[in-house]
Amino acid sequence: MNFGPTELILILVIIVIFFGVGRLPEVFGAVGKGLREFRKQSVDEDAEAKKEEKTTNSSEGTAV
Repeated sequence: MNFGPTELILILVIIVIFFGVGRLPEVFGAVGKGLREFRKQSVDEDAEAKKEEKTTNSSEGTAV
C-alpha cells in the first residue's frame, strides 16, 4: 500500500485534530520508540533464527 503526498497530509491533519498541536511531539516520540523496539526485536529474532539454523545444519552434518 503506497501513500501519496495527499494521503499523508490528510493523515497528518486528522492526527492534529485528534491529538492537538501541543501533544504531537509526545505522540510521535512514542510512535518512534515503538518502531525502534519493533525493529530491535525483529533483528534479534532474525539473528536467533539464523543461529539456530546454523546449529541445526552443523549438527545434521555430523550425524551419521
